[in-house]
Amino acid sequence: MSVKASWDIFCVVVDNYGDIGVTWRLARQLVAEHGQCVRLWVDDLATFARLCPGTSATAGQQWHEGVEVRHWSPEWSGAEPADIVIEAFACQLPAAYIEAMEASGRRILWLNLEYLSAEDWVVGCHALPSMQPNGLQKYFFFPGFEQGTGGLIREGDLLARREAFQNDSTLREAFLHGFDLNVQPGARLLSLFAYENPAVAGWLDALTADRRSSHLLVPEGRVLADVAHWLGLEQLSAGDRHVRGALQIDVLPFMTQNQYDMLLWCCDFNAVRGEESFIRAQWAGRPLVWHIYPQEEDAHWDKLNAFLDLYLRDLAPGPAGALRNFWYAWNAGEGSAAAWSSILEHEAELNAHAERWTHKQVANGDLAGKLVFFYTDWL
Repeated sequence: MSVKASWDIFCVVVDNYGDIGVTWRLARQLVAEHGQCVRLWVDDLATFARLCPGTSATAGQQWHEGVEVRHWSPEWSGAEPADIVIEAFACQLPAAYIEAMEASGRRILWLNLEYLSAEDWVVGCHALPSMQPNGLQKYFFFPGFEQGTGGLIREGDLLARREAFQNDSTLREAFLHGFDLNVQPGARLLSLFAYENPAVAGWLDALTADRRSSHLLVPEGRVLADVAHWLGLEQLSAGDRHVRGALQIDVLPFMTQNQYDMLLWCCDFNAVRGEESFIRAQWAGRPLVWHIYPQEEDAHWDKLNAFLDLYLRDLAPGPAGALRNFWYAWNAGEGSAAAWSSILEHEAELNAHAERWTHKQVANGDLAGKLVFFYTDWL
């Protein structure tokens, strides 16, 4: 049984919506499912407001879905430390806040919520303590895909909602009609959300020349420039629609998190990026390609291979090789057309595998639940 406690979650918006997307989901779930008291400190409220309609981009304090949202300004105004303090993705807590933790005389659980990785060392480092110079102790909490990690963010009713949506064609049609979309019967439905990527052009070439029609849905984002260039246009905007051969492209407006979940559930294949959309695409139970955030000295390839080794472990060599090759082409920026043709030869196996993977991850628990259990056990 969980103990009710106060939580401070600190988030610096670094790369568009990934960091705030993860922490906002986590904060909401801690309140809704575990009855916790949560303050979410955000340095960029304008970005947060796009994810959470109705948010003020200027208010120092506001409430949304039971979460107290505070503006984390450069001039720290002071606050009583919570029972559990999370610095998300290695952001640095205000020095005055750390001093307040030390001076409080209370036992405060200090957690560094790390980036998601499937690398071997994660299991060994998860939940390890780190003594700080001031005598406080900080623990490293790693989300992950295996037992012995912090798991993935997953709301308790997520799979039930997803399965109900995917099993009811009227729900799918109503969602698509809400964006003025009419998908032709038999058309392959795909979504594209990525960083700038030269591999997009080859993929679109392949979809255009395919014998089966494809309908590509592109929410507003950084990859739009590549799609526009492929179409021979200077730019694209929400509501634009273009047809080339067997391919129809629709540009969608920026979506809330719940809308984006439903978009992923609708599609037969999802191209995603970063961490937030990567996790949500896995919960969709559909094949996907991940555009991983590029790092210096190509360090991101180690993370990409670590995930693929885990994800493809129980898949036959044919479909496993096809998916790996497409991921490599997608992240290398070339060869996506040829690699896509191999993907199409294994659609049935990849669909079944994506669903099996989803249920395997459910068995690993979820991030919010594991955080609450860690605090209860720590007490």
